[in-house]
Amino acid sequence: MPESNSAEGSDRSEEQVSGAKVIAQALKTQDVEYMFGVVGIPVTEIALAAQELGIKYIGMRNEQAACYAASAVGYLTGRPGVCLVVSGPGLIHALGGMANANMNCWPLIVIGGSSERNQEAMGAFQEFPQAVRSSIYGRPGACYIDIPADFVTLQANVTSIKYKECCMPPPVSMAETSAVCAAASVLRDAKQPLLIIGKGAAYSHAEDSIRKLVEQCSLPFLPTPMGKGVVPDNHPNCVGAARSRALQSADVIVLFGARLNWILHFGLPPRYQADVKFIQIDICAEELGNNVRPSVILLGDIDAVSKQELASQKSLPMNYYTVFYHVQEQLPRDSFIVSEGANTMDIGRTMLQNCLPRHRLDAGSFGTMGVGLGFAIAAALVAKDRSPGQRVICVEGDSAFGFSGMEVETICRYNLPIILLVVNNNGIYQGFDADTWEKMLHFQEAATTVPPMCLLPNSHYEQVMTAFGGKGYFVRTPEELQHSLRQALQDTSKPCLLNIMIEPQSTRKAQDFHWLTRSNM
Repeated sequence: MPESNSAEGSDRSEEQVSGAKVIAQALKTQDVEYMFGVVGIPVTEIALAAQELGIKYIGMRNEQAACYAASAVGYLTGRPGVCLVVSGPGLIHALGGMANANMNCWPLIVIGGSSERNQEAMGAFQEFPQAVRSSIYGRPGACYIDIPADFVTLQANVTSIKYKECCMPPPVSMAETSAVCAAASVLRDAKQPLLIIGKGAAYSHAEDSIRKLVEQCSLPFLPTPMGKGVVPDNHPNCVGAARSRALQSADVIVLFGARLNWILHFGLPPRYQADVKFIQIDICAEELGNNVRPSVILLGDIDAVSKQELASQKSLPMNYYTVFYHVQEQLPRDSFIVSEGANTMDIGRTMLQNCLPRHRLDAGSFGTMGVGLGFAIAAALVAKDRSPGQRVICVEGDSAFGFSGMEVETICRYNLPIILLVVNNNGIYQGFDADTWEKMLHFQEAATTVPPMCLLPNSHYEQVMTAFGGKGYFVRTPEELQHSLRQALQDTSKPCLLNIMIEPQSTRKAQDFHWLTRSNM
């Protein structure tokens, strides 16, 4: 047996491999899956060797089209496609695709054959990991590797070839925390904010985080041509149908991987307001501040920065948008939604989605407050008789709940499994926190000091429900909201009330973009 091993080792040490196969194996090791090109001397052998290893080779009719295809693969997969060309005219034809890849920030490797030259070793093949890394790290783009003809046909000892391991995915960089806080502050003060979603967001796979940001904060968005689909075009917050109006009306614009080039009119008047504020998010430092000076710059991966933006919205107490975002996440598709209140009903109309007809009841044309619990009781009785299993979710402002709150006893008496959500900001439109309330009463009595829109801070409305045998939850954080709502939806044996505390000064965002999705169409 030792002699056999020795013989095998000897055979292995004498085995030869061509430069073409080394090139193909180096590409395979770097997770290259697709190769496009027009073959000729000396690159034909590279295409054959690539196919032997399972790399898909697509022969094109022109190097320009081959280069475009390879760069598109890089965009779609995140790993560079390869364009294989001959020297001279072949390489020249590929230049258009390389320039396009650089402008689009798409990873691409172009391999070109050139005339022979004397080489003693195969060290040049160590450049493949570097090329892949250069094409995908930082701002993606095109890389060119020149392969002399004698490299392709050169025979080398198998044991002398050392393949570099596959380079890791690009590191994910995050923006500075102070910049994220500054961006959140500018966005929070915006009257008419607008998100512009570029292809950089698509390349970063930021769709989940950006959609959450759009929905949690009820932000209108405009996709660039290749940013379309990051958030679906049919999303109610998409203002693509009123693009010009949206750009001209916005006072704060957040650029998610979108550049202020000709597609976006360079960010200049008259397409934009002269004093519009830009928040620019990009992975490429050189891109920041082109054409227009941003109010805030966020240098980092689009997906990572989007998540930082989301996290910045989770400060306590919660606001309306945070509450409705988490409610919508768990809301059954066939729910009856009953809603009344001022900001509670207005914002809820936008964020809480109905999928079935005759499943939403609110203040209606007469704008009546106090209808909520009566409507909820009616919906629960009808659901019990005609569509068992459908839940009734009654969303009340704390002021609106006061009009008919004692109907909780009726709900419990008939054991109707209604889920009441009281969004509590300590007032009508706005209230005050407990500390401010105490300071006001320290100087004068409530009747002469307390503003008419204020209610008693931190009232425990959930105890109205528990007093009659239902379940009550006092909710302060997103985690508590998620947990208590999940429990309430799982329990169909009795009614529940979630008393959800939000920022007392929380209001509806002052923006006029929702009509844009329904006009100019």
